[in-house]
Amino acid sequence: MTDTPEQLMQAAADVARFASSVAMRWYRSDFAVEAKGDGSPVTIADREAERQAREWLEARFPAYGLVGEEFDTVRPDAKRRWILDPIDGTKAFVRGVPLWGTLVACCEGDTVLAGAACYPVVDEIIAAAPGEGCWSNGSRARVSNVSTLDQATALITDERFPQHPERRVAWRDLSAQCGVSRTWGDCYGYLLVATGRAEIMADDIMNPWDSAAVHPIITEAGGVFTDWRGVNTAFGGDVIVTNGALDGVVRRMLLDTAPAST
Repeated sequence: MTDTPEQLMQAAADVARFASSVAMRWYRSDFAVEAKGDGSPVTIADREAERQAREWLEARFPAYGLVGEEFDTVRPDAKRRWILDPIDGTKAFVRGVPLWGTLVACCEGDTVLAGAACYPVVDEIIAAAPGEGCWSNGSRARVSNVSTLDQATALITDERFPQHPERRVAWRDLSAQCGVSRTWGDCYGYLLVATGRAEIMADDIMNPWDSAAVHPIITEAGGVFTDWRGVNTAFGGDVIVTNGALDGVVRRMLLDTAPAST
């Protein structure tokens, strides 16, 4: 396969932009909201955006596998695969909150070759590939250089941490020392860290389609991305990211040995 990291990064950005434009057809309109087996919501916008994204990728990368949140995996034995989340932040989407996005990643094994996230309501797109940098709306993105917790903004998708109550205490101890603590979660929080508008982001439960695209975005922007055990992986089942300057203190307070979420 000869597709270069730059080409894959561009393709990830293109299909993320395309799929998010499909989802926008239903944003702030009347549509049915269904509950999946895990209780999370799903809508026609999720399904149609992923269906059309898959068609887009099939036409251009017919040998690659396809993994998505809403439909079955295609070519699971392929050397490379695209991983799709048509609407990351469906709970925000169905309430008309603009902090949702479309995530796309290209992977080879557990190595993420490129990732992109498009936030159509706030008109932002960010993409990255190892060695190619992280680019936000066409400009190079960098994490902040904030180095003290009292000046930091800490973000989390859900501070309640229902599956890991011990993490709730650690997070609250950390966030109490930060200058700002917010729950601007899902993929929007990672955008803020990668572009220097926040310093810390954590998630207790992450599926591959939630985390794969974000890994190169954070690392190429100069941040640090690991699971809650400190492993540099996009597939650990949970995530802690920092701007780098605060990485040591954050991980001393948060890292644990709890089993990965499944």
